[in-house]
Amino acid sequence: MIEVGNVLVHEDLIKNEFVCNLTKCKGICCVEGDSGAPLLASEKAILEEIYPKVKPYLTEKGIKAIEEQGTSVVDMDGDLTTTCVDVNQECAYVIWENGITKCGIEKAYEEGAVDWKKPISCHLYPIRTTHYPEFDVLNYDRWHICGDACTFGKELGIPVYKFLKDPLIRTYGEKWFEDLENTIAAEH
Repeated sequence: MIEVGNVLVHEDLIKNEFVCNLTKCKGICCVEGDSGAPLLASEKAILEEIYPKVKPYLTEKGIKAIEEQGTSVVDMDGDLTTTCVDVNQECAYVIWENGITKCGIEKAYEEGAVDWKKPISCHLYPIRTTHYPEFDVLNYDRWHICGDACTFGKELGIPVYKFLKDPLIRTYGEKWFEDLENTIAAEH
């Protein structure tokens, strides 16, 4: 682990390459799984607030799921997550463009309807964050459906943390990311 401020960064984020390859996987990570995307408590209120502006971007079945279950849910493990269309089915915020999944929230953001891009757990994926009272731990979540992203990342020579520079800066700030890069350079 590398310590940067109050964040512990697993070495796998530095040693492994990763670049999403949506032409291959079609964004299946937004469809598969046993629950929705993890949410921070603060994101629950954001989803409730922006839902009316995001709703026009969503599918009929996504809207139905949200209106029946809410803009977020507590899953079977007791974790706050995005709503899913049905058990083990896509996130209610999923839309499709040319056969590839996309986030309806992110589409609304890109078109200026909202000023929030999407849940940070989605933006940071394949990094999963464990929050403790005094520090965070960043781990690399390996999932077989991301095999093409690993291959593409190797071809391009881009480590996980560099691929996720923007969401890491969104979460911890530019100075933190600079400190991460300086720590990595000094240790490797």
